[in-house]
Amino acid sequence: MRVLLVEDDEALSEAVCGYLRAKAFVVDAVPSLAQAGAALRAAQYAAVLLDLHLADGDGLSLLPQIRALKDRPIVIVLTARDQVSDRIAGLDAGADDYLVKPYDPGELLARLRAVERRRNAAYVPVLALGDLQIDLSREQVRRAGVPIALTQKEWALLRVMATRPERIHTRESLQDALYGFDDEADSNTLEVFISRLRRKLGREHIETLRGLGYRLVHRPDEGLTA
Repeated sequence: MRVLLVEDDEALSEAVCGYLRAKAFVVDAVPSLAQAGAALRAAQYAAVLLDLHLADGDGLSLLPQIRALKDRPIVIVLTARDQVSDRIAGLDAGADDYLVKPYDPGELLARLRAVERRRNAAYVPVLALGDLQIDLSREQVRRAGVPIALTQKEWALLRVMATRPERIHTRESLQDALYGFDDEADSNTLEVFISRLRRKLGREHIETLRGLGYRLVHRPDEGLTA
């Protein structure tokens, strides 16, 4: 999941970025509305974590631009404003959730997952493909009951495909799940990670659709388990 953090408190920004990156999220952090608007035009995000009190304006003013996006990201407002009227204003303006500072990064992660579950009707905590089980809640993968060790990048890539297994994921969307603005990637890096996942999970579980992208494969005798 690629996340845009809009936060002008440098220490807090670094702490949140460090926590989410350790959980295999790709995070772009910007301190202003102007930079946030530019980032939204340049990349596709699964979530935006939005501070309200910014040097160049109110974070709520960014919500119309976010709502206009074709694939609208999750928006969680992060702010020191704790009045009920402020929370109502943020939710009415289009935010999905509201978290008052100071907050625990673990709670932020839990809220991200909760909003993702509510917005994705196809979401299930455990995706089963034959003897392969992908546990999104516990971030665990097992094949025939045996745990499979994945790197952070491998898990980030798999999580995107497993969260929406019915979707064909384009090369660009999967690249967004792997790299932020500050990362460098070779042109064939995605194919390298796809190849590694196939070796670990089984080649039959990741299908290439030429000119379209990749998706996880569901066979007739496979299904989803809750």
